[in-house]
Amino acid sequence: MNNSVQTIPEMKAIHDNPSSHRGAQWFALLSHGFTKQNAIVPSVLVADGEYENRACRLIAVVPDLNNHFPRAVNGEVGLLEGMALAREVNAVVEADAHSETKRALVLIVDVPSQAYGRREETLGIHQALASAVSAYANARQNGHPIIALLVGKAMSGAYLAHGYQANRIIALSDEGVMVHAMGKAAAARVTQRTEAELDQLAAENPPMAYDLKSYASLGLIDNLLQVESATQPTPSDKHSVEQAITDALLDIQPKDTGISRRLSGEHRQASRQVRDLLKAQWTGA
Repeated sequence: MNNSVQTIPEMKAIHDNPSSHRGAQWFALLSHGFTKQNAIVPSVLVADGEYENRACRLIAVVPDLNNHFPRAVNGEVGLLEGMALAREVNAVVEADAHSETKRALVLIVDVPSQAYGRREETLGIHQALASAVSAYANARQNGHPIIALLVGKAMSGAYLAHGYQANRIIALSDEGVMVHAMGKAAAARVTQRTEAELDQLAAENPPMAYDLKSYASLGLIDNLLQVESATQPTPSDKHSVEQAITDALLDIQPKDTGISRRLSGEHRQASRQVRDLLKAQWTGA
């Protein structure tokens, strides 16, 4: 019997999806001087510190080539990552339950996807990722400011679990920063189109586009930040990002616990109309 942990398809997935180290790099840069915490899995990094005298917890999901689940070695958000994120966020909420000033959460986002695999589906990856989403939403609703910094890919269920529940979303203006439900090659296969045809479709339909300007037009990015290098950040880049985080913290007011402001995007007219109609039906107005 072959007891190898890594099956041939899983090994192929690993090679087809090389790890990005942007998340780890920016975490190391921004957590300088912070107190590193021991998360329950190596793929989740946590550090506590301050920005402008505001206590913060910095969190990132990073590649772990020794991950127990081969589908999650390249920085994907899998079973272990989802539960670890929920644990670290819930710990902050519990610790600050009686504190007048709630600790902020700053999320470094570079996640290529959720971890696809039979084992993940069997063991309930939907519940693991939902626990992370619930923890972030609960923290935000309890007054913890959450800021997501997109430094690489923010894809699919991984982004929903780590980043999308933030009060404010900052993205580096770089072609390597990408937000979408799935990669372009996968989208082409699913829709039975070529990648060139997808690009043509995206020109008319911003939700289908992969560029950040189109995504920002949906009201989903609060600050598209120019940097000299997203992969080899300079001291000036570090300063710009830290200033953007500080500005976002100052902009988030105590009662600013929702994310409805995203509906103000120029291409969200239909979304606003649907919600108005639903509200009218619900209230009988």
